[in-house]
Amino acid sequence: MAEASNSDTSKENPTFKIRRLEISDKRKGYMELLGQLTVTGSVTDDEFDQRFQEISSYGDDHLICVIEEESSGKIAATGSVMIEKKFLRSCGKVGHIEDVVVDSKFRGKQLGKRVVEFLTDHSRSMGCYKVILDCSVEKKVFYEKCGMFNRGIQMSKYFD
Repeated sequence: MAEASNSDTSKENPTFKIRRLEISDKRKGYMELLGQLTVTGSVTDDEFDQRFQEISSYGDDHLICVIEEESSGKIAATGSVMIEKKFLRSCGKVGHIEDVVVDSKFRGKQLGKRVVEFLTDHSRSMGCYKVILDCSVEKKVFYEKCGMFNRGIQMSKYFD
């Protein structure tokens, strides 16, 4: 029986690396990936670079992670967490998870779960007493599989 070549194996079993967002990730499909979640609008390279620098200035209080498919360099998944500092619970902290999305081509590979775990672990390491997120009813089961549970309802008011 013939062995599969490395290129055949990498197509069948791609290698994924989870890491922080880098400024070069816009060229790797980051904005297009976010477009699979919601409206992104038109973001120029300069606007992306400025927002990246702003978010980076918050240090560990605002973390955006990505999962990169290493053979293609394409961004396959992303999510973010913002750390809220509170007066409650002895000046505690809460992690707010946002913008979790997996590229449609890479779904079913547990990448979303890896993103949520990465962001949850970051929140824990920052001293948060909990991590929270809002999701659609359709995503409820997914987040329950990530160890989360329904604790209430979300209310929103959009300004546009």
